[in-house]
Amino acid sequence: MSHHRPWHKSSYSGGSGAECVEVAEGDTVFVRDTQNRELGHIEYSPAEWTSFLHDLKAGPLQ
Repeated sequence: MSHHRPWHKSSYSGGSGAECVEVAEGDTVFVRDTQNRELGHIEYSPAEWTSFLHDLKAGPLQ
C-alpha cells in the first residue's frame, strides 16, 4: 500500500533512534514504527491525533 505524502520523524521520538515513530499528516494522520515500516501504519483522524498529542504534553500516559 503506497501513500504519497511526506513522512517525518515525530518530535516525540527518542533521540537514540531506537524509539522512532514517523508521522504523515493530511486528511488522516498515519503513524508507523520507523524500524518496522513493512508492518504498515495506524490511521487517526486529525482530531484524534491532536487529542493524543495534547495528552502527551499533559504528562505520562497510563
